[in-house]
Amino acid sequence: QHQPDTRTNMLLTVPEGWKEPGFTKDDNPRGLLEESSFATLFPKYREAYLKECWPLVEKALGETHIKGTLDLIEGSVTVSTTKKTFDPYAIVRARDLIKLLARSVPFEQAVRILQDDVACDIIKVGTVVRNRERFVKRRQRLIGPKGSTLKALELLTNCYVMVQGNTVSALGPFSGLKEVRKVVMDTMKNIHPIYNIKALMIKQELSRDAELKNQSWERFLPRFRQKNVSKRREPQKKSKKKEYTPFPPQPPESKVDRELASGEFFLQETEKKRMKLQEVKAKQAEQVSKRQEERKKAFIPPKEKVFVQKSLPKEEKLDIEALKVKVKKAKTKKLGAPPIPAPPTPLDKKKKKKKRGEL
Repeated sequence: QHQPDTRTNMLLTVPEGWKEPGFTKDDNPRGLLEESSFATLFPKYREAYLKECWPLVEKALGETHIKGTLDLIEGSVTVSTTKKTFDPYAIVRARDLIKLLARSVPFEQAVRILQDDVACDIIKVGTVVRNRERFVKRRQRLIGPKGSTLKALELLTNCYVMVQGNTVSALGPFSGLKEVRKVVMDTMKNIHPIYNIKALMIKQELSRDAELKNQSWERFLPRFRQKNVSKRREPQKKSKKKEYTPFPPQPPESKVDRELASGEFFLQETEKKRMKLQEVKAKQAEQVSKRQEERKKAFIPPKEKVFVQKSLPKEEKLDIEALKVKVKKAKTKKLGAPPIPAPPTPLDKKKKKKKRGEL
């Protein structure tokens, strides 16, 4: 049986803690053959900051023997190699440095691009979404409340992320930049960043496990189904589709066809004009009659309500004695005063006399 070559497996795996040695002057003692230069423009609002931190930029570029020039009149920054430059990739790093500074990345972060294990990625997101309001909402969704979403993305990818205008600048290791680009583009395509952040958190936990490190992680990662929540509103009047027929529809009648059918085509011009005038006068007469009817409506009296006389109750015989007693009682009563006692009757007097005789 054929045994696999162990040397190929050795080449594919990188040992832990291994770091590529730096590029020194001994690797390229003769220097570069020709001068290379890169230039980039910066916005007006970055002029004051670049002017302030330019001595630090020149000092950082001087370590790799790169010359930098700041032109405030044209609003541009230029970097170029010198005779002492020995690293051919240093000019590319210097180009990335001035690009990051022009995209509002602070110098403290941008200067890290001069290191060997750090790269940058400027993601253009302005053309992904056409609607400006929708673009602003999705860009704010990437930043999150008080920058919490952006901070979580930075911690998980070990990258510095800066959202400015129509671009997103990322600075960090290559593996982190790949994840940052994926999250940014998915967010602009209306996929919430929290889904990708959750997947990154699970991947980070799985990478710490020695057993699962070399296995497939598909079974552990969450699968989010895209749901279309906003349903399309159905129209009130639904148009029914006509049955399919291979024959084309009948063409509409032209003005000449209508005139031929009615016989107007064969009339003279004077007769045609007379007929048109008659039609116009008929329409005017209709309009005049309608207006007169509307004016007459104001003079039509409203319908009066029919007054129905209520039938009076039958006259009843009045009890005069009862009415007299009622009037007497009313006279004796006074508002707020105690009731006056009624005059004693002859029967009451006899009862009092009997009581006195007994005593």
